[in-house]
Parts: sequence; structure tokens; C-alpha cells
Amino acid sequence: MKQVVIVGNGMVGYKFCEKFIEKDKNENFRVIVFGEEKRPAYDRVHLSNFFESQNAKALEMAPESWYTDNNIELIVNERVTDIHRSTKTITTASDKKYSYDYLVLATGSVPFVPNISGVEKKGVFVYRTIEDLEGMMAYANTLVESKIKPRAAILGGGLLGLEAGKAAIDMGMETHVVEFAPKLMPRQLDLRGSQVLKLKLESIGLKIHLNKATSQILGERAITGMQFGEEEKLDVDMLIISAGIRPRDELAKTCDLEMGTRGGIVVNNKMQTTDPFIYAIGEVALYNQMIYGLVAPGYDMAEVAVNQIIGVESSLMLSSIDMSTKLKLIGVDVASFGEPFMPASKGHSIIFENKTEYLYKRINVSLDGKKLLGGILIGDASDYNVLHQFYLNEMKIPEDASKLILPLNDDDSSFGSVLDLPDEAQICSCENVSKATICNSLKNETCQSLNDVITHTKASTSCGGCKPMVTDLVNETLQSLGKEVKNTICEHFDYTRQELYGIIKVKKLTSFNQVLDTCGSGHGCEVCKPLVASLLASIYNDTANKEHVIQDSNDKFLANIQRNGTYSVVPRIPGGEITPEKLIVIGEVGKKYNLYTKITGGQRIDLFGAELNDLPSIWKELIDAGFESGHAYGKSLRTVKSCVGSTWCRYGLEESVSFAIELENRYRGLRSPHKLKGGVSGCIRECAEARGKDFGVIAVEGGWNLYVCGNGGATPKHALLLAEQIDNETVIKYLDRFLMYYIQTAAPLMRTAAWLAKLEGGVEQLKKVVVEDSLNIGEDLEKEMQFLVDAYECEWKQVIESEEEKSRFKHFLNSEDRDDNLVFVPLREQKMPQQWAVNEG
Repeated sequence: MKQVVIVGNGMVGYKFCEKFIEKDKNENFRVIVFGEEKRPAYDRVHLSNFFESQNAKALEMAPESWYTDNNIELIVNERVTDIHRSTKTITTASDKKYSYDYLVLATGSVPFVPNISGVEKKGVFVYRTIEDLEGMMAYANTLVESKIKPRAAILGGGLLGLEAGKAAIDMGMETHVVEFAPKLMPRQLDLRGSQVLKLKLESIGLKIHLNKATSQILGERAITGMQFGEEEKLDVDMLIISAGIRPRDELAKTCDLEMGTRGGIVVNNKMQTTDPFIYAIGEVALYNQMIYGLVAPGYDMAEVAVNQIIGVESSLMLSSIDMSTKLKLIGVDVASFGEPFMPASKGHSIIFENKTEYLYKRINVSLDGKKLLGGILIGDASDYNVLHQFYLNEMKIPEDASKLILPLNDDDSSFGSVLDLPDEAQICSCENVSKATICNSLKNETCQSLNDVITHTKASTSCGGCKPMVTDLVNETLQSLGKEVKNTICEHFDYTRQELYGIIKVKKLTSFNQVLDTCGSGHGCEVCKPLVASLLASIYNDTANKEHVIQDSNDKFLANIQRNGTYSVVPRIPGGEITPEKLIVIGEVGKKYNLYTKITGGQRIDLFGAELNDLPSIWKELIDAGFESGHAYGKSLRTVKSCVGSTWCRYGLEESVSFAIELENRYRGLRSPHKLKGGVSGCIRECAEARGKDFGVIAVEGGWNLYVCGNGGATPKHALLLAEQIDNETVIKYLDRFLMYYIQTAAPLMRTAAWLAKLEGGVEQLKKVVVEDSLNIGEDLEKEMQFLVDAYECEWKQVIESEEEKSRFKHFLNSEDRDDNLVFVPLREQKMPQQWAVNEG
């Protein structure tokens, strides 16, 4: 048998092994793979997940047993030092020799470390391997334990630099990103997009320094700071260098293979080096005079090399490599595709920007307006996969191209069906999976579900960016075949939200870990963790304090974070009714803590500009005065708005304020798939705008009319009539049933209006369930609601009564120091965050 030796067991080296086994079945070749690290190949794309799980096994591409099962000899912790082309042998650091018929170099890259004086000092790290991360964590722990307000800096504001920034935040450090260029992610983003990303990252605590050239690392033996200019410096206790990569091409120098002037092993479109028996793939390969630092091109190179070795000579690397990418940086969606930067002579740019929501979308369109040439998405990259397909397949775009990125109504779409894509459309670039491959696997019944397709085709198993499109394609194909479609929560739970609700309830599961161990897999993600938290709250009325680590950021700190990193304080004022004494307390609190105050459209008073450290003290004063949490931060009931009703108004038919207070107090703290708002109007003049709410009650002759499933916002919907001329008791009965039915059956983050639109039979079916009790579940729904009502606790009261809970409300984990970077300016005798700088160009 011929022998294939692979040097390098990273992601691309592993993919070569995987593809080789698929195509050769070990029938004609013996495979040996060398890994310099002590463990098998692991996922570097998701390396930052190690800070959460600290489980290296969870990152493995495959366990050691996989290599054994597939007759691959895996040699770890061994470095190959020399290649002897004349004898077709290699030598290792332990002076062992191995022969080869074909040699594949998948040695990858190493971090580029700039030639800066002092870079060798203690406390300076690179961000590349699990061992690097373990070293950082150990060093950071000593800093956090021994130093007040420790600081970390990241040298480099590119993809890896921002990932390293998240790592430093996770280690409890005040984190600074230092970038030489005038913008973040200079290879992927334009200036305006970079500014929006910078604002978002700063809002969550990252400090950004642009246009900074580091000249020296300060300190004696350990780093104490970074010198930029003659007088400008930044005090830091730790530095993570992520300033780019350099190909690990030193082996090529031992055997005189052709090299690029700036490094990299020159290869042709067969991935052969200047020696036809030696191949180079991944970040060590110089193809078209470029090093490609993304995983997808590396996987393509691996497949081409496999095909060439087993004799499929028609398999060639494309001349043009797609460098499109989508990722989530510190919880922020960022994507670019095609030509993100484009001269005006080649086409037109259409830009949508909303800095208050940290959104930026740019698409570049051909001069004739028919083709999409590229684009940038920040803050919301949900349309990336479809836009990417428009670009890759040169599909005709809408006549009004702006519809591709402008906000749309819930039921609108500019893209049509994913089934409209051509069969050859590449859905998963990492694994080179086409639309036809996915659809045919379902049509010929090889696969029956999304999980089957993922297992069979490996689509979405690498970076995961194509998962939404794979899901849509599977669902629409199954629907076209007349089969039932199941919308599962995420890769960790093979259930819908409704199914998981039932499992938790029946099995009496009370924590995220219990739910994960019983019916999930893996460690969970940012999709399923807050969803399970919401389900537990909806079933048991658990507050967000019980498992605050799995909550969304706002629920974690029981407050909405504002654009400058401060927080809002919103006490509940049921029905908008408040005593003069309580008004005075709010005023005194606002004055004491220098907060911006505003009366809201929901008849409450918002207090803005609170620092994280002050939140428990502020709420103690409010709770001592009789207030409680207004849940303005949660997917729960916000307000029940009221007019003054028959108490004061000459047109009022019913006492709307009292009823609004009763309803708000009944449903306060009720966690649901999305936020809820209510309204009670004392007559049909509708001063409380009840028909623009998730539930609204309007007084008429003979009682109340009950309306449901309306909402304001970007896509306003009028609520629809559910019942007429009913009394207070019946309103509450129907609302109990309606709200519990919605909570149990709605999809994640689905407003009541969208839920009703998707409910088969619409409002007439809802009337049958709620009013006529056609499913015979009315009494059960009422009992479940009463349980939640009886179990209610104010979660802010829980915090102020617990020293352990209060401890998480600190800007710095090991210090009482405040954030000294907050800047406010005057606004009509109050204050506001300093306006963002606007750069033209």
C-alpha cells in the first residue's frame, strides 16, 4: 500500500483525513498524521468557548478512537523537523524517520508577533492554542486575586483580536483593544460599519483605541503598560497579541520548495508544491499569491488534494476564492460578502444605518441594478445566507434593491423561497454542500429531518454560519413533499419550544442543567439558555436571579443597558396611578443619583444613567417606599395602560384605572415568549390605546369588550375582538386562558400578533379555545395562571435582601471602583450621554 503522511493535525489536516477516509476507505493507502500539540485536532473557530466550558474535549473535531477506528496512525506531541525529497522521507524532533509516497503539509500558521521592544516580557501572550488560553487564564487569575482593577490589552482589532477581547472580558479583566488602522476589522468593514461596531462594543464595556502604533512594552520583567508615542501610553497588566498570522512554512525551507517572497509554500490548482509528491493545504499554502485565513478555503484545498492523490485529476481549486464570512463577535453579528468595498465606477452602494440599535447594512449593486456584488452586515446578519446566495449565483435582485436590507413587516419578504436557488448553489461553503445534495437526501428518503441532513451531509458542522439556511431548506423541502416540519430550538435541543415546555413540566425539571442532562446535548448556547430560563419562569415563576448566568444581558442585571453602558431603572406603577408620596420618592432618588427622568408612554417614570454599582442601592430606596420591579428589561408584562375612566371622565362607562391596576398586579412578572403590554379604556374613545396592545379591554354598554394580539413597534397591528360585553371576572378568566395558551404554544421571541397570524384558523380558532373551551383545557389554563400569580416575587427585592445576589452588580469583579470612562453632557436641566462622534467619508 502507498503511504500518505500528513504533517499538521489542525482543522484542515483533520478534514484531509476525513475526506480521505470517505473516498478511499483505506483500501489503497496507509495514512499517518503528525500533530505537534498533545491532543487531536480541535475547533479553533470556536476557541473562545473554552473560557466558558474549560473542556478541551468539547472542542475536539474527533476523539482519538476515530483515528484508530479508521486505521489512521495519529502521532501527537511530535514535531516534524526535516523533509528529504530525494529519499521521500521525513525526520521528527525525536530523530525518527518515516517514508512517504505522498506528503501533505497542513502546518497552518503562527501568530504574527510584531518586533516591539519588550514583547518578551511576562504577561504577554498570543491567542492561538488551548495551551495559550490556559496560560492566559492562570495569569489572569493571579491578577484578579492580587490587583485592584486589572487591565488587559489586545494588540489587533481584527477577527481574532476581537475574539481575544471577549476572552479577556470573560477572565474578569477591564479590556482594551489597540488597533494600528483607523478602523476595526479593516479587511472586512468599511469606515461607517467599523464605527457602528465600535459603538456597540464600547456599550458592553470594551475600550477601543484606533490609530495606535505600539512602540514599546513597558515594565521590568512583567508588562505594566504600552507606549504609543513619545508621551502617550496605556497602563495594562496583560497583553494578548492578535495582530495577524504568518504561515508555518519552515519545513519547505529544509527541502528547497518554492516559497512566496513574504512566506507561504507556492502551490498550483492541484494543491501541489514544486514537488509533485508534496502538497500544501490551509494557511501554509500560497495560492494565487494569497494566504487564505478562513476555514472554508482550507477545507476546499483538503478535498482537492485528496482527489488528486486518489487519481481524480479533474478536481481543481477554483481560481477565485470566496472570502465571505459571518460570525458573532462578543455577541454581535458581523458579516461581509463579495466585495465589501467597491469604487463608484463599478456600482452603487445602498446603506441602512441605525446607531441607536447598533445596526449597519450595506449592499453593493451593479451599475445596471440587476446583480448583488457584495455587502456588510453589522448587528443583524440574519439575511446573510440569502444575500450571499444572491451574490454567489448572480441571481436577479428586486427592482428596488433597498428592500434587501430595509426593515420589513413580519409577513413580507424580498427573497422569495430558498427553493428558488439553483441546484448547484453552495449552501455550506465549509463542507462544500450544495442545495441539490440537501434536497435530494430528503427526496430519496436518505434523511428524514434536519439532524439527519446535518449528520449525512455535514452541512453547518464547521463554523455554523449556514445553519439558518440549511434549516429553511430542509423545512421547505419537507413541506413540498407533504411532510410535517418540526422547528427545533437549536442544535442542543431536538424539540420545539412547545415540546420542551411540556417535557419540563411533566418531568418537573427545575434548572437548566437538569433540562440539558435530561433532553439535550452539549453545553447549551445563547439561543437555548435564555429560552430555557424563560420556560422555567413561565412554569414555576422563577425569577431571573435563580440562574442569572443563563439569562440575556438585560435580565442578568434586571435592567436595560443603555448606549453608554449605564442602566435604566423602571419601577412598576400599576395603571399609571401613583401617590404624591411615591412621586416624591422617585424625584429624590433621581436627584440623589443624578439620573435622567422621563414619563413613558406606558404611564411610568423611567430613570436613566444608573451605574451598575448603584443599582442595588437605588432599588432598595424604591422598594422601601413600596415600589417593585417594573420588568422593563424582561420578556414579560410591561404595563397595563389606563385612562381615568368613570372616576373622573364624563364619558367614562367603567372604572378603568381600578381594573387596569387589578390586571397589572395579576400578571406582573409573567414571563412569556416576548414582551406583553395591556390597556384598559373606559369608553370607545380609547384614550388608553387598548387596541394597540397584546390585550386590551374597552368599556361598552353592558360590560367590557376584550381585544387580543395587537402591538405597536415597527410593524403595528390592531388587536382583534375576542369577546363582547363581559364582566370583570370573565375578562380575567379569558385573559388567563389566552395568556397561558400563548405562553405554551408560541415560538421563541414571537409577539402575540405574529403568533395569531400563524395560528391555524386565526382569531376564530382562538375564540373556540379560549371562550368556548373547545379543547377542554380552559380550567387547566386558569389553574396554571393562578399558580404563577400566587408564586410571584419581586426579583429586585430578592437582590437587595441577599449579599450574594448584590455581589454581581459591580463594574469590576474584585473592586468597588466605578467606570471612569462615562461621559455625560447637559440636556434641558438634566443630562444625557455624550453624542457619538461623526466622521465623514
